[in-house]
Amino acid sequence: MNNSNLYFRTFLLLLAAVTVAFIWVLLPFYGAIFWGAILAILFTPLHKRLLAKMRGRPNLAALTTLLIIILIVIIPTILITGALLQEGATVYKRISSGQFNLGDYFEQIVSAMPPSAHDILNRFGVGDIFSLREKLSAGALQGSKYLATQAVSVGQNTFEFLIGMGVMLYILYFLLRDGAHLARHSKQLIPLSEEYKQHLFRKFATVVRATVKGNIVVAITQGALGGIMFWFLGIEGALLWGVLMAFLSLLPAVGAALIWLPVAIYFLVTGAIWQGVVLALFGVLVIGLVDNILRPLLVGKDTKIPDYVILISTLGGLSVFGLNGFVIGPLFAALFIACWDLFPSAIRMNQEE
Repeated sequence: MNNSNLYFRTFLLLLAAVTVAFIWVLLPFYGAIFWGAILAILFTPLHKRLLAKMRGRPNLAALTTLLIIILIVIIPTILITGALLQEGATVYKRISSGQFNLGDYFEQIVSAMPPSAHDILNRFGVGDIFSLREKLSAGALQGSKYLATQAVSVGQNTFEFLIGMGVMLYILYFLLRDGAHLARHSKQLIPLSEEYKQHLFRKFATVVRATVKGNIVVAITQGALGGIMFWFLGIEGALLWGVLMAFLSLLPAVGAALIWLPVAIYFLVTGAIWQGVVLALFGVLVIGLVDNILRPLLVGKDTKIPDYVILISTLGGLSVFGLNGFVIGPLFAALFIACWDLFPSAIRMNQEE
């Protein structure tokens, strides 16, 4: 082995070591950096338009874009999250005091079922109503306790939250201002042909924008519609249920129905027929239609990813990465498909050489 090869391999080892060390240092701010990058990608088109109108003043254009993001994204998100945590804390107090018992509601549903339904439940091994009742009560208590704990945690970790928010906004500002330069520099470091780099970078930006934009629009629409209908029907905690529907709508096809469908069934089997019919029809024809129309238009059309792949990758992403996974999962799926799309041409190029 000559000296040049030894030097090069040593340098690669050093490069890998310092890269891993740098990533390890940044891990405490992983969420802040991730969402700073996501927001920068989302609002780059707006920043470019502002930059053109401001005659090439990058600092002012980046600052203006940042202020717009704070007004239309950051502040509403903080307010909604605060309201959700407060509502969750209230529900937890009611459950722990016995004023609200999900198990009792479930028992009412089961009692109203015909004998044939009980036979079906027994056939599938879920006929132990008492056990199911206790599990539902414990699950509801655990979920509301989590929200209450998060509310207390936010209050206790205000300084940490502010640091994370500051890091995100700071990174976002510089990504908006210097994003084009960083993208060009990153492309130069990747040892691929220009055609491949353009394809992968374009796919990356397209998937991020389509996934976040599409999922957020669908989530807000379904959550708002569901919350309004719950309020109209006199269901307590309409805000909490609306936000939960918005969050669950990240799961294509089935998300929001996990909330409104059990409530509609409860209404129907306990004699509140018109409420159950109205909620069921509204859920299928309005809330469900939003998912069937908007999501393919906003997500599937741009990403060109099949719905079943979006569903599986979203579930996997949420399981592995938490809330960040609703972006990371489909992003990895899209890059996986894009790389395999390029594979045949890569083989041809290699054979020609």
